[in-house]
Amino acid sequence: MRQILDRVADKWSLLAIAHLERQTLRFSELRRRIEGISQRMLTVTLRQLERDGLVTRTVHPVVPPRVEYTLTPLGVTLHSTIQALVDWTEDHQEEIAVARASYDSRQDALEPLS
Repeated sequence: MRQILDRVADKWSLLAIAHLERQTLRFSELRRRIEGISQRMLTVTLRQLERDGLVTRTVHPVVPPRVEYTLTPLGVTLHSTIQALVDWTEDHQEEIAVARASYDSRQDALEPLS
């Protein structure tokens, strides 16, 4: 169970699944949408999601090769859970920013002067 949670709770996996909602995306499109992810990390993430049965990879025999990813029916069932987390984050990001700033100010005040 821990291995599965580690996979689906990984930030890159969460973002990949969120972006694949009801659509098929090419690798390059997915990479553009997931800010900060490297090509290698996206490749590793998508392979792991494919291995777990959450994503389907389709290679089209054209030049250059076109590779597309889509959620499997199992991946779709996970998406609603992930979307709830994304929605919560969006709804509370300002409150979290205020809390972080307050915490950082208190910590700065506690540090001895150099």
